[in-house]
Amino acid sequence: MADETGLSLRRAIATVAILNLAYFGVELGVALRIGSVSLVADSADFFEDAAVNGLILLALGWRARPRARVGLALSGVLLLPVAAFLWTLWRKLAAPTPPDPGALALTGLGALAINLFCAVLLARYRAHAGSLTRAAFLSARNDAAANLGIIGAGLVTALTRSLWPDVVVGLAIAGMNLDAARQVWAAARGEHAAAEP
Repeated sequence: MADETGLSLRRAIATVAILNLAYFGVELGVALRIGSVSLVADSADFFEDAAVNGLILLALGWRARPRARVGLALSGVLLLPVAAFLWTLWRKLAAPTPPDPGALALTGLGALAINLFCAVLLARYRAHAGSLTRAAFLSARNDAAANLGIIGAGLVTALTRSLWPDVVVGLAIAGMNLDAARQVWAAARGEHAAAEP
């Protein structure tokens, strides 16, 4: 039974990694075309999720201590979307034009569908393999919430023609990733301490 759970967990994580990598390309392409701060931050998040899930897939069979070390490293990887957001925000403020609201909302809707599917797929495994699967689940859950914000930003931008809804949602995505990094770091530190002889 444990082997069956491990195999289904591996399949779930591989599926999540592939979906995230594919939508990273879609979202980044749209983000660059329409000049969206929140989509750049979210596309970086999709890439980060693909990398995180790929690392998790490699580390699942490891003992607790090496797995905890990977969890510590993953808490740093969760900060990548924050860096991408700050870089994009700097460029956006230098040329303040709002993104295309329809493309922003539709891309956010596609991202929401991917992330909800991934969160549901990973929900049953979030307590398995400690900080690793917790990182994958938190990432997918946070991303679904961010995508609702992106859709909302698209709707508000259509009404106001302002760049600020996109910027505010980008800030929120950055904040959620900081919190997820903190939670994964704490879980991995606890596992590392528990695994010490």
